[in-house]
Amino acid sequence: EVQLVESGGGLVQAGGSLRLSCAASGFTFDDYAIGWFRQAPGKEREGISCINNSHGAPYYTDSVKGRFTISSDNAKNTVYLQMNSLKPEDTAVYYCTAGVPLTYYSSAYYCRQTGFMDYWGKGTLVTVSS
Repeated sequence: EVQLVESGGGLVQAGGSLRLSCAASGFTFDDYAIGWFRQAPGKEREGISCINNSHGAPYYTDSVKGRFTISSDNAKNTVYLQMNSLKPEDTAVYYCTAGVPLTYYSSAYYCRQTGFMDYWGKGTLVTVSS
């Protein structure tokens, strides 16, 4: 069974850091494009970081660029989102995703729309206090 399980969310003060983890089962992350989306209260789910390994360079949305880093550990079949310098506006449910990679699409493509990803975790809540 294909399953993604996020962990690492919680409450943190503004300026602090968190590292989110997403463990996969039923498939291998290394064979897929991967990404992180988030959804804040009253807002649409947005792609914040995605990477198509065929291109080798990750995409970050402007609001997190320079603060967040996406990475993976193939041996553990796990992807991560390191979040530094957190702000209250980062408060959201964070979801990890995976999609069938297409070599002719950029990393940014996979963050454009939720429908471009195939597998989703249940999400982990990050709350940043001021």
